[in-house]
Amino acid sequence: MSRPARRGRPADRRAHIGRLGEDAAADHARSLGWVVLVRNWRNRYGELDLIAADGTTLVVVEVKTRAGRTFDDPVMAVTPAKLSRMRRLTRMWLAEQERRWERIRFDVVAVRLDAHEPEDPGGVRITHHRGVHE
Repeated sequence: MSRPARRGRPADRRAHIGRLGEDAAADHARSLGWVVLVRNWRNRYGELDLIAADGTTLVVVEVKTRAGRTFDDPVMAVTPAKLSRMRRLTRMWLAEQERRWERIRFDVVAVRLDAHEPEDPGGVRITHHRGVHE
């Protein structure tokens, strides 16, 4: 009978880990001098994790977070289909905006958290992949 409760736990943990990663990615963007415009913009077609301004460049960031001991880079989870969806969603977001951008860049920020203490800021490792699809 405890099966449903167990199923809920990993999803809750996964959502929590995702939020921690997105917070770390937003902090990383700000540390680069970027202005974070939107976090978690969504519509019925999907979600954009982070939209920021790097001067006159709009940067759309996919955040991939892992809290485990695997050694693969979380960027490996960003497929060509995901990049295509990001482009489509970005066009939709831009259609709602008044400002125009000189350049648009798509980045992936891979966040690794300590498996045992994911909330420990000292255990955060960020790998920033710039221009994965321009």
